[in-house]
Amino acid sequence: MKEITYAQAICEALDEEMERDENIVMLGEDIGFIGGNFKTTVGLMEKYGDLRVKDTPISEQGFVGMGVGMALTGLRPVVELMFSDFLLVAADQVINQMAKIRYMSGGQANVPMTIRCPIGAGRSSAAQHSQSMQAMVAQFPGCKIVVPSTAQEAKGLLKTAIRDDDPVIFFEHKMEYNKKYQLDDIVEPIPLGKARIAREGKDITIVATSSMVMKSEEAAEKLAKEGIDCEVIDLRTIVPLDKETIIESVKKTGKLIVADEAHERCGIGAEIAAAVADDIFYYLDAPCGRVNNPNVPLPFSPALEFPLIPSADKVYEKVKTYFK
Repeated sequence: MKEITYAQAICEALDEEMERDENIVMLGEDIGFIGGNFKTTVGLMEKYGDLRVKDTPISEQGFVGMGVGMALTGLRPVVELMFSDFLLVAADQVINQMAKIRYMSGGQANVPMTIRCPIGAGRSSAAQHSQSMQAMVAQFPGCKIVVPSTAQEAKGLLKTAIRDDDPVIFFEHKMEYNKKYQLDDIVEPIPLGKARIAREGKDITIVATSSMVMKSEEAAEKLAKEGIDCEVIDLRTIVPLDKETIIESVKKTGKLIVADEAHERCGIGAEIAAAVADDIFYYLDAPCGRVNNPNVPLPFSPALEFPLIPSADKVYEKVKTYFK
C-alpha cells in the first residue's frame, strides 16, 4: 500500500485508463497546462498531448455538448466541470441529450461519457460554487450517479465509470482532495450499484454518501463508546441504488438515518426513506432520519457556512435522538 491524496488517486485512475484505452479523451477548464483547478489532472497533458487532454473555453454547455458528440462517434470522453453547480449551465446537454439519446434511439446509439465534478461546502466558495447536485441529476433517468467516499473508492469507481457504456456523473468532494489516504498499489474497478458496509453494527443503520461516510464512521466510533452500535453503509452510487443492502441492514437494526450533504428537501434521504418504508415498513422501530444541509443557499462567510455543513457531530446528535 501507499499513502497519497484523494486528488492523486483521481489522477492515477485517469492516467491508467488513458494508457489502457487510446479512445479516452479529456475536456475541461484548466485541466491541461495547470493540471486542473483541484490538481486532479497534473501531468496528463504532458504525457498524452493536447489532443487527448484539452483545455476548453469557459463554456460548459459547449464542451459538454462536444463530449456528447465525441461519445456518439466512438470516443470515451471524460469531461471535468470545475464545480458541480455548473451542471446547471450545461443542463440541456446533460439532461436532454446525454441522458436520453440511448433511449430515444431505441438502443442504436450509446453515450460512453463521464462527467466529473466537485461537490460540497467548506471552502467559502459561496452559494454558486458550494452545492451538492447529486439529487438533482438523479431525478432524471439515463445517467448513472456515483458518490465515492475514500481515495481507494474514488479510484476504483472512476475506472468503472470511464469503462461504462452509459453516461456517468461522478461527484468528488472538494474537501477530500488534499486529504491523504492509504491506497492499494493496484486498485481494481469497483462495480456500480453495490454499496459497501463500511462498519458493521446492530443498533442503527447510517446510509452515507461521499465525505459523509467518513464523518459517519467518526460518529459511530464515538457512539460505540456509549454502547450504541452503528452500521455504516457507503452508498457508492445513487443510480443504480443498492436497495437490497440497505433493506437487509434495516431489517437487522430497525432504525435508519441517511447522511448526505445536499439540501434536505427532495433529497437522497427522502428517496431512501420512502424505499425502505415501501418495502419493510413493519421492521422500522422509529421514523427514518436525515442529516443534510438545511434548505437555504450556502453562505460565503465561514462563520455562517460551517454551522450549516453536515458534520460528524450532527450525525452523532441525530443518532442520539433515537436512544434517549
